[in-house]
Amino acid sequence: SSNRTGSGPLTFTLTGIPGVPVSSSWLALPLCCLYLLMLLGNCCLLWTIRTEQVLHSPMYQFLSMLALADLGLSLCTLPTVLAVFCFSAPSLPFQACLAQMYFIHTFSAIESGVLVAMAFDRFVAICHPLRYGSVLSGSLVARAGLLIVLRGLCVVLPVAVLMGRMPCCRSRVLSHSFCLHQDMLRLMCGDTQPSSWYGLSAVILTKGLDSLAVLLSYVLIVRAILGIVSREARAKAFSTCICHLCAVLVFYVPLISLSVTQRFGKHLPPLTHTLLADAYLLVPPVLNPLVYSWKTKQIRRRILILLCRRG
Repeated sequence: SSNRTGSGPLTFTLTGIPGVPVSSSWLALPLCCLYLLMLLGNCCLLWTIRTEQVLHSPMYQFLSMLALADLGLSLCTLPTVLAVFCFSAPSLPFQACLAQMYFIHTFSAIESGVLVAMAFDRFVAICHPLRYGSVLSGSLVARAGLLIVLRGLCVVLPVAVLMGRMPCCRSRVLSHSFCLHQDMLRLMCGDTQPSSWYGLSAVILTKGLDSLAVLLSYVLIVRAILGIVSREARAKAFSTCICHLCAVLVFYVPLISLSVTQRFGKHLPPLTHTLLADAYLLVPPVLNPLVYSWKTKQIRRRILILLCRRG
C-alpha cells in the first residue's frame, strides 16, 4: 500500500498499445505525422477564417471555436503520447497526470458544447433563414462561446478536486498513454463512489444532453428539409449540414463507445479500450479540418494559395 504521504512523490506509469513495445519507432513516426497534420490542419483553418472576409459569419465563428477546442484537446495528450512512444519515458507525476486529466475532459466538454452551438446554427439557417442574422448576432455568438468555456471549466473541476484528495493504494500503471478519469479512479482507494457518480453525472449532464440537443436539432432540420418542394433546394440545404454531421459522428461515436466499455466492458480485451480512447482523442482533431476544407471552397482555395506560396 502506498500513497502521497509516503517516502517519495507519487508517479503513474503510462502505457501504450497492448502488445506493442514502448518506444516503437514504426509507431512513433505515424503518431508524429498525425499530430503534425492536426496542428497544420487546425491552424490553417483558423488562419483562413480570420483572413477570408466571406467567412466572418456565425457558422465559421463556431468552426473557429471547434478548431481551438481540437487544438487544446490534442496538445493535452501530445507530451505524454510522444514521451511514451518516442522517448520511452512513461512515468508521470500525480499532479501532472491530474492536470492532464482535467484539461482533457474540459476541452472535450467544450467541443461537445460547440457542436451543439453549430447544430443550432444549422437549425436557424435552414428552418428560419430570414431571421438568421438577427438571431445569431455577434454578441450572441460571443456569449455562447463564453458560456461553453465556463461550463467546461466548472463542470470538470469537482472531478479533479475529488480525485486530488484520494490516496493511491493500488497499482500505479495506467491503461493509456494519457490520463483519463475512470482510468485513474480504478487505482484509488477509499470511498471512490462520490467521484465515480459525479463523473457519470457530469458526462450525462454535458455530453449526454448535448447529444440529445443535436439529435433534436436534426429532427427539426430534416422535417424542414422534407417540406421543401424543390429537389435541388433540398439537396443544397442538406449539403450545408454534411460537415457538421461528420464532426458530430467522429466525436460522439468514439466517446459513447468508450464510456460504455469503461463501465460495462470489463471483460473486453485491453486493446479495445486503448483503441477507443485513442480514437476519441486523436481522430476528431485530425478529421474535422480535413472535412471542412474539402466541403468549403473558400477554405480549400485559401489553403491551396498558402501551400503554393510556401512551395
